[in-house]
Amino acid sequence: MNTIETLRFVKEHVHDDVHALALQSDKYPDVDMPTVLTQIEGRQTAKIKLPSWYQTDGILYPPHLSMEQCSSEQTARYKASLLKGNTLVDLTGGFGVDFSFMARRFRQATYVERQTHLVELAEHNFKTLGLTDKITAVASDGVDYLYQMPPVDVLYLDPSRRDRRGGKVVAMNDCEPNISTLEPLLTKKAKTTLVKLSPMFDISLAMKALKHISAIHIVAVNNECKELLLVLEKGVRFAYAQIPIRCVNLTKEGIQSLAFTEQEEQAANCPYARAMSRYLYEPNAALMKGGAYKLLAQRYAVRKLHANSHLYTSSAHVPDFPGRKFEVEAVSDFGKKALKHFLKDTDRANVTIRNFPTSVVDLRRKLKLKEGGDIYLFATTLSTEEKVLIKAIPVADGRS
Repeated sequence: MNTIETLRFVKEHVHDDVHALALQSDKYPDVDMPTVLTQIEGRQTAKIKLPSWYQTDGILYPPHLSMEQCSSEQTARYKASLLKGNTLVDLTGGFGVDFSFMARRFRQATYVERQTHLVELAEHNFKTLGLTDKITAVASDGVDYLYQMPPVDVLYLDPSRRDRRGGKVVAMNDCEPNISTLEPLLTKKAKTTLVKLSPMFDISLAMKALKHISAIHIVAVNNECKELLLVLEKGVRFAYAQIPIRCVNLTKEGIQSLAFTEQEEQAANCPYARAMSRYLYEPNAALMKGGAYKLLAQRYAVRKLHANSHLYTSSAHVPDFPGRKFEVEAVSDFGKKALKHFLKDTDRANVTIRNFPTSVVDLRRKLKLKEGGDIYLFATTLSTEEKVLIKAIPVADGRS
């Protein structure tokens, strides 16, 4: 089946269940079923992950693992917003999502990928996206290409974070390529290098392993931490505690963002609450990863519940707090009588634990609650060391 016929079949069956369709392959003897199943599954994933690609007829998709590993459109657009110049080289091109958005901000851009089937897909998609006038695709190992390439404005790398058995790794030295080993060459070949790492990486270890970090971006999407981005710049050598860190949460409503340094966090004055006030705040996932806990209290005029609880409270609503915001309905200790009154008419709730000596599953079982509903329960510890259960409802941005 040629590509035009394949894409037509995919478009007609894009909403079908791929597993059910696979069982019906005998009905379509002239169809290359493995190919169309890959394309249908890829397009179904793209509808959420890459909406502008989903809306573009003619895009071809790779097998599931490459779709799982590629960036979302939101994070790709964010990375592109950090970069611009005359020349860009992506040394780990993959499916080409990040590259396709970054390339638009450069006069010339080179995509490098050692897997030839991905190079062929990328070239087809770049043409479909109208990028061929400014890009060059190269089938090569990225490190080999790095050694022989001329200097450029920007390099981009997304190292492989899986071992030979396919398991995920979370140490920089286990990635391929090893950025700490390559750093001298990267900073020699480019003014700026952007490195994408897993959010599971230890930021402090990365800051100590690399000498030329000019900025760190922790990127979450809809409160789920997705990426750790390291910016390396030639000639930049910040002290560990002075490296700028930006925590970003990309949401449908906009961008929540907070920038800080470890030095600022260490010096921040953090007031603690002895009791709950009217409003409760939970930092977004990027901030939880970044650890700007004391600065949050100082910058947003809220009080922290406990040094280790990472929840905050205030009597007046703080609409721009970078995280989830709630109005407190009630607070209870864990006495049987108090809990019985506290949970009256409540049979389901969203349960969160912060600095509390049990699991969500065990607490839900103890309280005999189903999951979900409109009520949110936070089990936590106050600065007085009292263990409490907080009942709250979400507060929409803009409400006062």
